[in-house]
Amino acid sequence: MRRLKLSFAPRLEVEFADRERGIQQVSEWAERGTRFPIVVFGPEGCGKTAWLKQSAELLRERGFDAVYVDPLRRDFVARTDVGEIAGRLAEAAAEAIGVAQLKLATLAIDAAKELVGRWGRKRVAVLVDEVFQAIGLDKAETYVKSLLNLIEYPPASYESIVVIAATSEGATREKIGRHLWALPRPMWNMSREGFEQLYRQLPDPKPGVEDAWRLTGGNPRALSLLHQAGWSAERAVADLAEAKGLAPSFVEKWRRWLEEAVEDPDALWRADAPEELVGELVARNLIVYNVYDRESWLWIDQPPPERDLEIGVGNHVAWQTPLHREAVKRALEKTK
Repeated sequence: MRRLKLSFAPRLEVEFADRERGIQQVSEWAERGTRFPIVVFGPEGCGKTAWLKQSAELLRERGFDAVYVDPLRRDFVARTDVGEIAGRLAEAAAEAIGVAQLKLATLAIDAAKELVGRWGRKRVAVLVDEVFQAIGLDKAETYVKSLLNLIEYPPASYESIVVIAATSEGATREKIGRHLWALPRPMWNMSREGFEQLYRQLPDPKPGVEDAWRLTGGNPRALSLLHQAGWSAERAVADLAEAKGLAPSFVEKWRRWLEEAVEDPDALWRADAPEELVGELVARNLIVYNVYDRESWLWIDQPPPERDLEIGVGNHVAWQTPLHREAVKRALEKTK
C-alpha cells in the first residue's frame, strides 16, 4: 500500500504512520462490505482524517471507486476514474462557505449512488469526515439514515459498499446511538509505538520523545500544536485554553469538580457528578465520557490503556489529551 504524504504543519509534510490495525480493519470491511455505516468518533486531532485518506488509497488499490469528503474544510479526494464525479465535487468545494459544506455532504452520497447505478460500479466506498459539524448536529440522524439507505436500497446491485463517517463532535455519539442505523466505533490517540514513528519524522531541534508523549498522549494534532508553538508547552496550553473558551465564570462555577477531574477524570463518572458540567466538557471536546471497554473489536485501531493518569486517561472518562487537561489547570490557576 502506498503511504500518503500528509500535511503536519505549514511547509511540513509527514508520511502516514502506524494505524496498522485500523488499516487492516478497512481491508476486512472491503471484503464483506459494511452492513451499517461505521461512525467513528474520538479526540480532536487523533488521526481520523489521516486514517480516512489512507483508507481511500487502500480501497482504490482493492478495486473500489472511493470518494472521501470533508465538508467542513471543503476538501475531497475522488479515487475513481469517473472524471465527472471529481468535477462535480470540485465545483461544490468552490462554492461559498455554507453552501459548499452542504453540497459536498450531499454529493458524497449522490456520487456513490451514481457510481453504483449509472456507472455500474460494483465496489464503492464513501468516506465522510466531520460532516456533522458541517451540516449541523440537528441533521446528524437524518444524514446517517441516508448513508444506511445507500447500503440497503442501492440503485443497482453491487458486490461491496464501504461507508464510514468520522467525527470529533462528542454530542453526536448520543444522537446516533439512539437508533440502529449505524455502528459507532471509537478511535483513540496513537499508540506509543506509532507516535514514535510520527515523531521521528519531525525535524530537529525538538524535545525528547518522552516529554512529547507526556504532553500529547499520542495525539498528532497536539504534537503539531506544540511544534508550531516552538515546542513551548506554555504557549500551546495558552492557545488551547483560549480556543476552548474557558471563561472565569465557567471555571468558578465548576471549580471543585474541575480540580478533582484534572487529578482523576473518573471523578466525573461518580453518581453525584453534575450532568451539566459533563455535557459542557463533552460539547467543548475536552473529555471523552463513557470510554468503551478496551475489547479490541470495539475500537478502530488500538484502544487506550485501561488507566493512565499521567496522560489523563481513567477507566470511564479521559481528557482528550494531556494538553486539554493542562488548559483547564491553567484556567483554574488564573482564576484563583
